[in-house]
Amino acid sequence: MKKIKDYVMLMKPSLSIMVVFSSVISYLLAPKVVEYDWLMIFLLFAGGMLVTGSANAINQVVEKDTDAQMKRTSTRPVAAGRVSVNEGWAFAVITGAAGVYLLGHYFNWLSAGLAAFSLFLYAFIYTPLKKVNSIAVLIGAVPGALPCLIGWAAGDDQLTAGGWILFAFQFFWQFPHFWAIAWVAHRDYSAVGFKLLPANEGPTKFTAIQTIAYSLLLVPVTLLPYFNGMCSYDTVAGMISIGLIILGNLFMIGRCVTLYRTMEVSAARKVMFGSYMYLPVILFALLLSKV
Repeated sequence: MKKIKDYVMLMKPSLSIMVVFSSVISYLLAPKVVEYDWLMIFLLFAGGMLVTGSANAINQVVEKDTDAQMKRTSTRPVAAGRVSVNEGWAFAVITGAAGVYLLGHYFNWLSAGLAAFSLFLYAFIYTPLKKVNSIAVLIGAVPGALPCLIGWAAGDDQLTAGGWILFAFQFFWQFPHFWAIAWVAHRDYSAVGFKLLPANEGPTKFTAIQTIAYSLLLVPVTLLPYFNGMCSYDTVAGMISIGLIILGNLFMIGRCVTLYRTMEVSAARKVMFGSYMYLPVILFALLLSKV
């Protein structure tokens, strides 16, 4: 049982569920998905969890020495020595291959290819780049947003405007989210050589302004679905959804402005947790108003 628990920890289940959630909602937003097939939803969820879990396992194998140095990550299976490097790699290969196969076999090979590309980009480009340059956050935002495109491709069999809008939404969302995490964990991250904040000096006004800028960019992006015909505001559900989106954006901008005003770790933590709430609210609001 302990070994199974360690394998589950390798997948970082809480993070993986959040990532796959955006993929499932994007799938349901695709125009060709006109009714909920719970078996297909489960298969998409399972395939996404396996691919995301594989990427997270590789991340823990590659960063085992770094993880061992930080209190927050020192108990991870590979860092703590409960799972060997070879076991970690074997687990990652098996889960990654199984996830890509599930997506390709039950949906299409476009979504499977995007999933494989996302895994590669996260595990082999973003992960080592974190110690080289803060541009890693920009690179990492691509695989972080690809689940939306994967879900859309799985449901629509092609990459059309709606999928790219959802990709852009999750892409821009990640910057205030990741910078807030990096702000909160700056001492640990800087001690092990991670360079995740946009300013070399660490948490600065420049970083806080950047979180505001990207939260402002989210406003037009989250309203685009109503202008390209993917969602409607002509119904009661549509009006409720657009109201939720406006309130969600004001909430996110407000938290980032508070961070700029106070420059406190507690404010960065509120941006971080606020972003966790913001993402599902916006996605559910869009689903509520699907045409």
